[in-house]
Amino acid sequence: MERTLAQTAKLFGISRNELISRMRENELLTDRNLPRYPTRDREYMRTKEGSWFHPKAGMQYSESTRVKQAGISWLASRLQLQLPTPPEDNRYAA
Repeated sequence: MERTLAQTAKLFGISRNELISRMRENELLTDRNLPRYPTRDREYMRTKEGSWFHPKAGMQYSESTRVKQAGISWLASRLQLQLPTPPEDNRYAA
């Protein structure tokens, strides 16, 4: 499972801007909010590339950062964030 930076920030209970600020301070993101070291950090984050056709402007291209599942605990330790608590298991034994 991959998360956007906004989804990842929500998981940690902080704002997207706060997460981006902390990631930039720790040299994990570029000024375009893309992974600074994509090869080194490929187990934790990746760049998602997208494209779409606009009727007047033609082909449009975008790039965004996605945080992989393994990146959640990695980011928590790198940025000294509180790991989210897992949801309570409400299943009952028969």
